[in-house]
Amino acid sequence: MEEIDLAAQTMFAELLQRALDAEFDAEFPEKGSFQQKPSKGRLYWHYQWREGDKVLTKYVGPASEPEIADRIERFGAIKSSFKRRQTLVRALVAAGLPTPDPLSGATVEAMWKAGFFRLRGVLVGTLAFQTYAGALGVKLGGRPLMTQDADFAQFWGVSQNIGESISDPLTILKGVDPTFRAIPNVNDPIVSTRCRSRTGHVADFFAPGRTSPRHVFLVEQTEQSVLLYGGGVPVSVPRAERYAVHKLIVAVERVEQTKSPKDILQAHMLIQALALRRPAELAEAWQTAWASGDQWRRKLAAGRLRLPAQSQQTLDRLAGPVRASTTPRQAQPRRAQPRRAQPRRTKRAR
Repeated sequence: MEEIDLAAQTMFAELLQRALDAEFDAEFPEKGSFQQKPSKGRLYWHYQWREGDKVLTKYVGPASEPEIADRIERFGAIKSSFKRRQTLVRALVAAGLPTPDPLSGATVEAMWKAGFFRLRGVLVGTLAFQTYAGALGVKLGGRPLMTQDADFAQFWGVSQNIGESISDPLTILKGVDPTFRAIPNVNDPIVSTRCRSRTGHVADFFAPGRTSPRHVFLVEQTEQSVLLYGGGVPVSVPRAERYAVHKLIVAVERVEQTKSPKDILQAHMLIQALALRRPAELAEAWQTAWASGDQWRRKLAAGRLRLPAQSQQTLDRLAGPVRASTTPRQAQPRRAQPRRAQPRRTKRAR
């Protein structure tokens, strides 16, 4: 696993902070102010500003999040600089960090500007995988980074609970490429919306609370990172350790197995990086998934066996070896059970 140098790691950290500040500054002009409002026993930050005689309010996030509180404290002093961020992006790409193709990058940027990530949305899939290189300080290159798909997830009900929502996803995407069209998705019931462009780029939108439990596992813990496009696009992505464990389950579950080797390779690369950067977190994510029942244990064991020996040994060392009783076995034919003899009925004498 090749690490990026300290200078590149420092630049990525600076870009992340500047991108977060730019998002905040762009969406919440300095003429407004921030207020805490209670909802269902919790406090939430809202941005409030005046337009004419009207006082308008926009949801920001939970008051319990230190990052939001810090950004509010620095709000008056923050001035975004696109040129500086663009310079940082170019330097990081030159250092070997991955960048998306232009249309995929523009798609994620449009969702960011529409407020998707502010409303607890999460970028998942291979575009999320690209962002782990800078976050973990390693080089992730080659086939595992190639994609024309942009996958987004948001828990169903978030917008309803806070009384705010973004525009229809198709409307946002058409602003990037007018050829985007909504298409039926009968083969994948966990995708609530799918859009495809004339060039073959796909944007999928998931609602984890209404779909697979593994998607809930994937996105219930997130981290912030930057997609290296334009001046840097700040995104919320699944915690890298959960992404790695999730990919082992996905690789086994896929009906069409052509993408499974890519799943395993992404999991392998992250496991090696996490063993250096976040060994305790990786072990905890594995153990959490392992404790989720026999069905998950069988899939995790099967996915683990597809990993290179190096990553299998890493998981054994950090989280403990897989017990033999959970190792996948070939199904045995079911034996026919002998029928029980029925007691003979005797006619009662009249």
